[in-house]
Amino acid sequence: MNTQILSEYLDYLEIEKGLSQNTLDAYRRDINDFFDFNQDADIKEIQRTQINSYIRNLHEKKYSPTSIMRKIASFRGFFKWANANDIIKTNPTLTLEQPKVPQRLPKVVSIQEIEEILNHNLSKKERVIVELLYGCGLRVSELVNLNTTSYDINGKYLQCTGKGSKERIVPLGKKAISAILDYIPEREYIIQKYNLSTKQFLLNEKGKKITRQEVYTFIHEQGKLLHKTISPHTLRHSFATHLIENGADLRVVQELLGHSDVSTTQLYTHISKKRLKEVYFSINKD
Repeated sequence: MNTQILSEYLDYLEIEKGLSQNTLDAYRRDINDFFDFNQDADIKEIQRTQINSYIRNLHEKKYSPTSIMRKIASFRGFFKWANANDIIKTNPTLTLEQPKVPQRLPKVVSIQEIEEILNHNLSKKERVIVELLYGCGLRVSELVNLNTTSYDINGKYLQCTGKGSKERIVPLGKKAISAILDYIPEREYIIQKYNLSTKQFLLNEKGKKITRQEVYTFIHEQGKLLHKTISPHTLRHSFATHLIENGADLRVVQELLGHSDVSTTQLYTHISKKRLKEVYFSINKD
């Protein structure tokens, strides 16, 4: 595998597509895995039979349909780019179909369970984390990257940067505003304690930027108290589901979540219908 060509492709994904470092690392692993299987064959030598053998090998190794789909998308994008840039004359993945992946409905928690989490003995920082993940539907990466200029209390909105470096505006509700205002003195105490000059909004007890893992651990522990396995994304899913259940327009929810395609947002209508059936049949057991 020509590492220079791969580096150029990853640069293209970073600069032109605005992909995150985690996504770039996943693409690198997937593409290297494909060429390792094909004994580091030159990109110009790859034929469709080698691609089919690789995919068959993934199935034999019991990779999940989702993992196989991701790997195919990784090297298919690479070959498409190489063909467009005249590195290869023909794209061997041109007619390659993506495997169909069974649609899994994401887990959500109820409004009552959100209230139960907020009634736990939370610190002011923990409370603001819950209010922003659930009340604003933020991704955990968006949450940890917030700074003190990301929100406008008077304007009642929050600005965050999502996937592909896309910025969006999200309204701030009363509870989220209250949680932010309650947390600010706690943050100021940490700023003064460590003599910091950072605009980072969420800081841990050591005065460092809060990490994704710290947020995951905190939310996971809250889930244990509910006897459920939940993650920060569970709160985002719940935010969207509850909006739709209460009559919010699909396009509005799409904007609030920062989805580029409304078909992604439509998943939450399926969750809403599923929950409706569960409630109906729990009431009408006889």
